[in-house]
Amino acid sequence: MTAYILRRILYLIPTFFGATFLAFLIIQLAPGDYLTQLELDPKVTPETIARLRAQFGLDRPIYEQYLLWMDNLLHLNLGYSFAYQAPVLEVIWPRVVNSMVIVIPSTLLLYLVAIPIGVYGAVRQYSLGDRILSFLAYIGLSVPSFFLALIAIYVLLQIKFRTGTLIFPVSGMTSSGFEQMPPLRQILDIAWHAVVPVLVATANDIAGLSRLMRGQMLEVLSQDYIRTARAKGLAERVVLYKHAFRNAVIPFVATLGGLLPSLISGAGFVEVVMAWPGITPFFLDAIANQDLYLKTCTSRIPCMNTPFPPQAEAKDPKLPARP
Repeated sequence: MTAYILRRILYLIPTFFGATFLAFLIIQLAPGDYLTQLELDPKVTPETIARLRAQFGLDRPIYEQYLLWMDNLLHLNLGYSFAYQAPVLEVIWPRVVNSMVIVIPSTLLLYLVAIPIGVYGAVRQYSLGDRILSFLAYIGLSVPSFFLALIAIYVLLQIKFRTGTLIFPVSGMTSSGFEQMPPLRQILDIAWHAVVPVLVATANDIAGLSRLMRGQMLEVLSQDYIRTARAKGLAERVVLYKHAFRNAVIPFVATLGGLLPSLISGAGFVEVVMAWPGITPFFLDAIANQDLYLKTCTSRIPCMNTPFPPQAEAKDPKLPARP
């Protein structure tokens, strides 16, 4: 397994440079840059614009800009935000932390809910409960996350209009007067605001993961060694949870490779719809402002899951068996 992981890490190097250069090239295809907007400001002289372009290397060819950015990255310098007038790392880190408030609980909740649902669907195949869960799963697969967020906001507002009580906030991360609250109450206030975004982000992914778990369990339950275990008279609980479940859950370990990009990229459009100050709204603002280094710093993260085995390779019989 050590050699396998090392080989995957070696694969990461060309993949990382190829993916980052492609992302950099696509971003550069947009006409103009942040300094182009300053050219419309009569207070900024052309000499100042030219000096800033030379200072940040924006007057060089694309490949030289990429090499300059990569050199800065190796020195743990993600670049400079033109819009915020500060280093990118200082600007983006608080937004990453805000996204983790949603992503970490939703990921844990997702595994806690999706795996039991998948196991139930496989063990009770074609039962009434399995058909109902399958129906809900297909609905979950077809409804995008932003629409689920809008439905949640509508339901919460209807409850407020009818009862006069807002059960959970429909937007934002903190209440008014947050700075004057004691530390414990600040934590509870953020948790209160995070309940609905976490539930929406989780509900959108439960369908796919539970269907995957159901398919894996059905495949394992059809294997010869499962029939042999049952023929030996083992209890059904032992067959299911000691022999079948342990093998069916292996591909889910591979999905942990996508956890890092999820932590960095945030909860996507859920953050946008519910006005959560996470990384996704921040990234969209960077695109609108043509803030080059803010746009590029998050586009390089997804390829970091390359060292982790994908689902197909996690079942590769050539890999050494677990002790």
